[in-house]
Amino acid sequence: MTSTSLNEAVEAELFFKCENFQRTGSFKLRGAMNATLQLSQDVSTVVTHSSGNHGAALAFAARVCGKTAMVVVPKDARPEKRLAIERLGAEVVDCGENLADREAILAEVMASEPEAVFVPPYDHAEIIAGQGTAALELLEEVGDLDQLWVPIGGGGLAAGTTIVANGQIEVICAEPELARDAHDSLAMDDLQPAMPPHTVADGLRTALGKLNFEILRQNRIAVVLVDDEAILRAMALIWNRLKIVVEPSAAVCLAAMLLDPRRVAKRAGIILSGGNISPPGPH
Repeated sequence: MTSTSLNEAVEAELFFKCENFQRTGSFKLRGAMNATLQLSQDVSTVVTHSSGNHGAALAFAARVCGKTAMVVVPKDARPEKRLAIERLGAEVVDCGENLADREAILAEVMASEPEAVFVPPYDHAEIIAGQGTAALELLEEVGDLDQLWVPIGGGGLAAGTTIVANGQIEVICAEPELARDAHDSLAMDDLQPAMPPHTVADGLRTALGKLNFEILRQNRIAVVLVDDEAILRAMALIWNRLKIVVEPSAAVCLAAMLLDPRRVAKRAGIILSGGNISPPGPH
């Protein structure tokens, strides 16, 4: 998808990969489906932790593959994302807002289901490979690009995109200022612990994964920080100019571009990561 007005705003040619149109509303289905398809048919239950999008994706993948799913979800997750997981047939287990709480509750769930298999939300080779297909498809659709812009939270999409780019295309990640562990980790060349995140971009609150950090570090990937106000402005712009619904996490790259248009190359791809948000107004 393209927009003449957005091209003019950054003086470049932008190509949007609309993962908000994906089944379950985000790119996360790519990794979840790839990982689930690799499991033995003897595996009957899959378990994960998620703020929403990966949980819904795994619930869908499990249903397609004839398995059951259990998802550990933080209490501050968006209600529409929690509801999507439940509607897809997964059992939701509540946890606290930080990664330590998620992992503690996950351990309890795994102990109660010894035959279940954990499918990580981002820090896993098969998840990374699946997420990378979004960039692969974009390149097949629009041809050569000078840049690929990707939102970053746990880093699965960023790592997969980096592998697809293979050093031939510049990859730039955008991250909320209020959840900046990926930026700080790559700047310091050392994986930094995530502080409790409070950004409006709830899909990017997750700490950067170790495997993803190594892939990004080795490829010298840059991370641009964006404040929440800029994210919401960019989200509104996408809604108004492209006439599509995206969630705040999907708008971070356009926000970064608008803050510094000089950084945008002549032909740039942007992955709009998802659209799982309730529109304003009565429900």
